[in-house]
Amino acid sequence: MPWLILPTFNEAENLETVVHAARAVLGDVSPAGFRILIVDDGSPDGTGAIADRLAAAHDEVVVLHRSDRQGLGPAYLAGFRHALDAEAGFVFEMDADLSHDPSDLARLLEAVRDGGADLALGSRYVAGGGVTDWGLVRRCISRGGSWYARRVLGLAVRDLTGGFKCFRCEVLEAIDLPTVRSHGYAFQVELTDRAVQAGFRVVEVPILFRDRQAGKSKMSWRIAAEAMWLVPQLRRRRETAGAVSRRGASQPPSS
Repeated sequence: MPWLILPTFNEAENLETVVHAARAVLGDVSPAGFRILIVDDGSPDGTGAIADRLAAAHDEVVVLHRSDRQGLGPAYLAGFRHALDAEAGFVFEMDADLSHDPSDLARLLEAVRDGGADLALGSRYVAGGGVTDWGLVRRCISRGGSWYARRVLGLAVRDLTGGFKCFRCEVLEAIDLPTVRSHGYAFQVELTDRAVQAGFRVVEVPILFRDRQAGKSKMSWRIAAEAMWLVPQLRRRRETAGAVSRRGASQPPSS
């Protein structure tokens, strides 16, 4: 069964629209059942109450309330754990602000369920993908961030910072989620890097990303700085783990 994780903080203006759109798409592609899990970090604008109302009206909508705002990464990790404990087969990430088109859920699921991928990324930076409504500065920051992460980590994935994904559940179970430390958009880089290093097949599905029309963006210079600092840490951690593994393999067996 597919689970869609929607982390929210002050998304009262968007939540009903995105949930209804996602329900329609997932109902078509997974008629046997699906779940939409809203993970709300104590939104002061009433998002949590809207989520509860949606859950009361629709059996497939579930709400996880968290008492305070801890960041995007911890919200997703809590959602992943909830979905895996419920024996999810596929797990989606998607923004709750309608920047991601819910109709693309069908193409991401197809790439994993039918196309042989283990992780499908909604990609802005492959042929057929793109971004609308952004100014030059934000476009440069986004493209530059993906280029920087790609070069430092040596990955072929073009859109490493995007947050529209579909995982086969085995990926999330294999990549040691409790040790993930990124909180902001570096979280997206870290998950994809771990999936690649674990040998899973990652594919990029072109999407058109639209800027939010309602509500306030959560992007900040602090989040961007975290990503710049953490990406080299990811590489060093990977190299250290590889060195430890090689040393262990070179030890003679005990007699």
